[in-house]
This record gives sequence, C-alpha cells and structure tokens, in this order.
Amino acid sequence: MVTRRPNAVIAISIVLAGAILAIAVWLLAQMREDALRRAQDAVFNVSLLVERDVSRNLEIYDLSLRAVIDGLRHPGVLELPPVIRQMVLFDGSIGAKDMGSVFVLDKNGNVRFDSRSVEPRPLNFAGRDFFKVQRDSPNVGLFISHPFSPGGSGTEKDQDKDQDKDMRIALSRRISQPDGSFGGVVVGTMRLTYFRHLFDGMKLGPSGSMALMLSDGTMLMRRPYDPKTIGINLTGTANYSRFIRQPNGDFFGTAAIDGVERWYAFSHIDIYPLILDVALSTGDIYVEWRRRAWIIGTLIAGLDVTIIALAILFSYQLRRRREAEEELRELARTDGLTGLNNRRAFEEEVNEEWRRAQRNGWPLSLLLIDVDYFKGFNDLYGHSAGDEALIGVARCITQNVRRPGDTAARYGGEEFAVLLPDTGAAGAQRIAEQIRTAVQALECRHVASTHHVLTVSVGAATAHGPLIETSRALINAADEALYRAKDAGRNRVQLYRAAEGAPADGAVVTPDTQGPGTH
Repeated sequence: MVTRRPNAVIAISIVLAGAILAIAVWLLAQMREDALRRAQDAVFNVSLLVERDVSRNLEIYDLSLRAVIDGLRHPGVLELPPVIRQMVLFDGSIGAKDMGSVFVLDKNGNVRFDSRSVEPRPLNFAGRDFFKVQRDSPNVGLFISHPFSPGGSGTEKDQDKDQDKDMRIALSRRISQPDGSFGGVVVGTMRLTYFRHLFDGMKLGPSGSMALMLSDGTMLMRRPYDPKTIGINLTGTANYSRFIRQPNGDFFGTAAIDGVERWYAFSHIDIYPLILDVALSTGDIYVEWRRRAWIIGTLIAGLDVTIIALAILFSYQLRRRREAEEELRELARTDGLTGLNNRRAFEEEVNEEWRRAQRNGWPLSLLLIDVDYFKGFNDLYGHSAGDEALIGVARCITQNVRRPGDTAARYGGEEFAVLLPDTGAAGAQRIAEQIRTAVQALECRHVASTHHVLTVSVGAATAHGPLIETSRALINAADEALYRAKDAGRNRVQLYRAAEGAPADGAVVTPDTQGPGTH
C-alpha cells in the first residue's frame, strides 16, 4: 500500500515527527514544572530555616527583657551592690554577637540601668518610638522599632566605624507600676548585621532576594544588600499588598525595588510584627531547564527534520520505482518497433472487452490486418525498409482508430489487429477500409506485389448475439475472413458472417468498391 502511494510515506513521517514533537513538548513542560517545584521546595526550606532562626533569637532576647523586668520587681535586687545587681539583671545572652545594649529607662526616658556599664550612661530616649509606644499603650507587649543609627542620634556609639553595619532595631517592653501606671521601659538593641549575615548564608541564585520587614511595610533587611533600602516603606506596592492579605502564601511578582520578576514565598513570623519573604528569579529557576530544553529541542528538531527528509527521499525513490515499473509494464505491453500494443496485451483487452460486451449487450468487432507480400518486400528491399514499412502501416492504423476504447496492436510479424468495442459490422467495415486506403496511399513501392505498392488485406468479424460464443471464436472468425481476403486477391476488406460461417455476400471490398457503415 505504501509503495503504491509515495505521498503516504511523507504524510506518515509528518505524523510521526509531530508525535515525537508533541511528546518532547509534553516532557519539556513536565521538566519545567519540576524545575519550579524544586525551586519552590528550596524556597520553602530556606524560608522555614530563616523564620525559625529569627523567631528563636527574638524569643531569647524577649526572655532576657522579661528577666530584667522580673528582677526589677524583686524587692531585694535594687538593694544589691551595683556590680551584683548588674549581674542579676543582665544575663550573658545580652552580650552575644550582634546584640547591642539593654537599658532600663524611667518614666521620663532617662537611663536607670545599663547592661554595658555599671554606672549608667547619661542618655535619654524619650523621643524614640519604642519609648512612646510603651508609654502610650499599656498592652503593646513586645515592640520592635524602626531601624535607626545610634551614631546619628548622639546616643550609644559602637567602635565600628561603618555606620551601615551599625544600623539597629530596638525591642522594648513596658514596666508597669503595681497600680498599673507607666513606670518606664526595658529596651534592648539588635544590630541589623545579624539579619544580613543570616541572609547571606542562604543560596538563592544570582538574582534571588530575601527581605525582612515590619508589618507596616518598613524594610529592615534585604538581600541583595543595599543600605539605601534599609528603612524605606513599601506600603502601596503590589507585593506588599499581597503580603498583608494572608498569613502566608506564594505568587509570581515583580519587585518594586529592582524590577526583577520572581516567585515569592512569604510568611508572618509567629507572634512578631514581622514579614519574611524569600524569592527566586524566574530566570534562575528556569536557567537549567532552558539549557536542557535548548539541547532537547535541537535534537528533536534535527530528528524530525531527518525523518521528514528521509521520508521525502524515500518517497522520491518510490515514485521513481513506480514510474520505472509503469514504464516496464508499458514496455511489456508495447511492441518495440511500432509502439502499438503487443499480442499479449491485445488478448487481455479482447477478453476484458468481451466480458463487458456480454454484460451490456454491445456489439464487438475485431479487425485482423496483414501486409500483402511482405516476405517478398523484405527480400527485395531489406529488413530496414521492412521495418519502416511496418511503422508506416502502424501509423495508418492509429490515425484511423481514435476512440479511447479502441485498441490497436501488432499481432504477429506483419500482422496487426484492431479491437472496436460497441461497433457493428458496418462500422468495422468502414474503419477497415479507411485503414486499407491509407496504407495504399502511402505509395510505398513494392514491385513484387501485383499492385506495385505496399497494401494490406483486412479480415473483419463482429460478435453480437449468441452465434460467436467466445473471444477466441471472434479472433478465429476475423482470421478466417482475413484468409478469404488474401485468397481473393489481397488489398481488400472481407467481413465474416457468423450465421453462415462464411463471408457475407457483397462483403468483399476491393479498391474499386467500398461498403457503407457507421462507426
């Protein structure tokens, strides 16, 4: 089936290439989803790790502030010597890395006790937000302040000369009197370098980001680090609007700070007024997938092109093979000299037309044509001239047998045959005479003939009814009519009458007489 339809090979190859491409696209889509899923898992793990670390350290610091408040409430602590009192109020965790000073402030904001000095430094924090909030709201609990630089306030100073690294936040709790009135504040500071070092230890790719902000949108720390972003407020940005809608979540968004598209995972840290977001750049998420997709896509494209190219080449070869087979088949059915059908092909046509005539009740006529005295022509003029003579006779036959259903053939050496479907005896006689006249009109010199030119004798037979019962009988009848034409002097048409088994009266047509008939 495929060899008979070369175009089907190309169609099948295109379907196959399309199927391979579809499978590749599906696999690449799955790989893309897997890349995003792995990135999301990594972000969730990083977010959980950071959230737990921040929450634990804030809790420890908060416990230290609570311990100071509890110590102040104990009646004997204030009576202790200053050095002992310092050790009782302020535990060792306060001196940890990135932790600043812890102060006990009175109700006016003055420092009563200082974790860094037995003799309190003369500082006043009445203007700070961590003092005002605790003073004005008795139920705030732990308050986390906005970032500030101690060096710019004239208060506590660090030995570090890099002011950016000395940016801090303050954690404060209210000290209430027994009657519930405001008695002061316990406040501890924390360097923002703690968050910076924590963020720097996480692997987020070249364009990943991480940010910690207050619930009101104030930025505390961001990676990649830029000191200009510390303290800015993100209220009104698209990402912040999503952060405050729910306790945690994830989404694709574009950062307002740098305009990079990222996938964000965010959460609110426990009971603290803090929001943590961890984000991976979509470029970083899919960079490895893009590389693999490019490789796979190139291979699949090459494979598809190869399949289709091979199919086209194979189809071309099949088409050439089919053309060659058709040519061979035609050569097998064609006489090499005259270009007419050969005897085998003619007999197949006779059998086919016989069956068709029997089914439809049509008449079927057959002509057998023999070149007169052809052996003498060959002996006198040579075989080359004889071949030319046969070609001329074949040309005369084809010029007078023009209907698509008619068939002409070289039946033997100098003998030709013509099959005329749906043609009665009169039509057959007319066609036969036209052929005989055309051959004689060639005026091919033949001195060995009684007519001195090349001529033919024609025997015609028509089957219409039960008198000629087989295709072989039709051929035999035409052959008998041809024999009688030659016996009657050649260069004539002889019709066969099936009813009498002999030629019809007046059926002999000589050069001087021509019978009527239609075709």
